[in-house]
Amino acid sequence: MANIISDETIEYVGILAKLELSAEEKERAKKDIGEMLDYIDKLNELDTSAVEPMSHVFPYHNVFREDVVVNGDGRDKSLANAPERKEDSFVVPRTIS
Repeated sequence: MANIISDETIEYVGILAKLELSAEEKERAKKDIGEMLDYIDKLNELDTSAVEPMSHVFPYHNVFREDVVVNGDGRDKSLANAPERKEDSFVVPRTIS
């Protein structure tokens, strides 16, 4: 384990995360963070020069469709049963004076 995490670092991370860790939890966190950093170092050893940069791990395609009206607005049908209408709108009682 090349990455050694100091007690001060664990204390600082605990403060940032607003955690109160026991001594045992701090030791476990030091070990876990060290293992994570070791794994990142291992990944950094890989040759990725032939790998094309990507924005998603999985194949991604545009899922949007054209915005095409297929059934119209139905305004005339909606207003056909209105008790009172003015031009293309419903007339309702005034609620604020």
